Amino acid sequence: MTSVVTNASRRSLSPIDYADFFENGGVCLHVVDAEGRILHANNAELDLLGVTADEYIGSNIVAYHADEASIRDILDRLNRGEAVTRHPATLRARDGSLRQVEVSSSGSYQDGKLEHTRCFTIDVTRFKAVEEAMTGQKSRFHQVLDALPMAVYTTDVAGKITYYNRAAANLAGREPVIGVDEWCVTLRLYTAEGEELPRDECPMAIALKENRPVRDVEAIGQRPDGSFFPFLPFPTPLHDAEGNLTGGVNMLLDLSDRKAGEEAAQRLSAIVESSFDAIVSKDLNGVIQTWNSGAQRLFGYPPEEAIGQNITMLIPPDHQDEEPRIIEQIRAGVRVESFETIRRRKNGELVPVSLTISPVRNAAGRIVGASKIARDVSAAKESEHRIRMLMREVNHRVKNQYAVILSMIRETNKRSQSPDEFERQVRERIMALSRSHDLLVSVDWKGATLKDLLEVQAKPFPRGELITTAGPELVLSPNAVQYLGIAFHELCTNSAKYGVLAGHEGSLHVTWTVTDQGRFTLEWVERDGPAVQSINKPGFGSVVLRRVAPQALGGTGELEHSDRKIVWRLEAPLAFVGANAQKAP
Repeated sequence: MTSVVTNASRRSLSPIDYADFFENGGVCLHVVDAEGRILHANNAELDLLGVTADEYIGSNIVAYHADEASIRDILDRLNRGEAVTRHPATLRARDGSLRQVEVSSSGSYQDGKLEHTRCFTIDVTRFKAVEEAMTGQKSRFHQVLDALPMAVYTTDVAGKITYYNRAAANLAGREPVIGVDEWCVTLRLYTAEGEELPRDECPMAIALKENRPVRDVEAIGQRPDGSFFPFLPFPTPLHDAEGNLTGGVNMLLDLSDRKAGEEAAQRLSAIVESSFDAIVSKDLNGVIQTWNSGAQRLFGYPPEEAIGQNITMLIPPDHQDEEPRIIEQIRAGVRVESFETIRRRKNGELVPVSLTISPVRNAAGRIVGASKIARDVSAAKESEHRIRMLMREVNHRVKNQYAVILSMIRETNKRSQSPDEFERQVRERIMALSRSHDLLVSVDWKGATLKDLLEVQAKPFPRGELITTAGPELVLSPNAVQYLGIAFHELCTNSAKYGVLAGHEGSLHVTWTVTDQGRFTLEWVERDGPAVQSINKPGFGSVVLRRVAPQALGGTGELEHSDRKIVWRLEAPLAFVGANAQKAP
């Protein structure tokens, strides 16, 4: 109930009552004249300063103010006719202690001049101490938040930002405007799916509107420079002692590194899983921890059969001593350089592999296991073997080529009429050898078909396309390619000079057969061409057809002719001719 003091009630108070009210009231009261001399003071004020009435009354009030400028300002304002309300000041007590006070004062004037003032002084020392303590506590709280590496900011109950730390400004890429920016420190907000999020629907807005913490809601912020960053907010409402909502605090966990780590882990996982190499991890006891699809392809075990088993299940008995040495190096933090060894598949088959082994460390840097990369080198071993075989074959063939060339030069020299003829014939025959050699190189010296060989050797000659063929598909051995190539060249050369390939009439047919008894027969038949003069003269071609080529293939050769017909017949064991036939001893 509000008390109303009426004029009647005022009149009912006696002078003694006013004196008692002034002297013993709980509020400090004093009266000073226009110069500041103390005319009267009550007990509350004397107690506040720890002085007696005799000491205090008659002295100048300025002497008791620690801040002279403050009391001078109060007196000047009163002299100007102004009233003073709750003016902060600091009084110095008799013992030297300071009292924080608020002064309210009004003057009594005569003819417009100040006669004296009535001052009410409220001791707010304790309130100021509490206020300073709270301010200090708030300052220390902000210092703690400023020192945090994580973004933190606060808002009032309306969502206006009241504080943010340096980490929040750095994360947002901007300086939020205190008391203006709402809900969040970022320039723009998006959902984790990339849809723009209105600011009044952001997690902090939800937390304040619904008065509850919001958790596990990822968002994406955009900086003024256009860059984006994913983050996880932790908005939490703040309440006073009575439980009333006063604002909110939010901490933003930057997920950029985590997302980058997750993406890197996903990429690494995809690389490991899609790798053709076997990639396996194991602990320091040799127990398999991870097993990729490459490991399943190489060793035959599915992951459920391999994970949890000891790695020694892949090691043959005669290589079991490798694992202790490997573990010893891994424990020492030494990467095991690539080396070739043998491992065992699920079906018991042994497979040559190249192994690379590296230590695996945990987040603290402690070695907890090893990563193994195993590459199947079976194909490489086979390739190395084939290369060695091919090199031996090439070496053998080159020697044969040298022997053939030397023989060819010798025989050509015997029968050439001039140096120019010698040079031309040698060049043509070496080119014929070169064509056979190119054909073998194109198929990695595995051999060539008889038909391909004939086409290659006939191609340089006019009307070579007139040659027809008939016979089963037959892949010749490299040796047969070489000697039959020379024979076909000599036959084409002779035909281009004197036979079917020299004119526009006749036919040239090449046939070959293979018997069940493993005999190979080939016939070169020219019919109805120009009249044959004579081939009895023993030239180089005759030597090749009757002796060199047949003997190289372990067979016999016959060269026959009539007036308009030439026949060359070759018979040899298939083992000496075919690339896949078992050569006779």
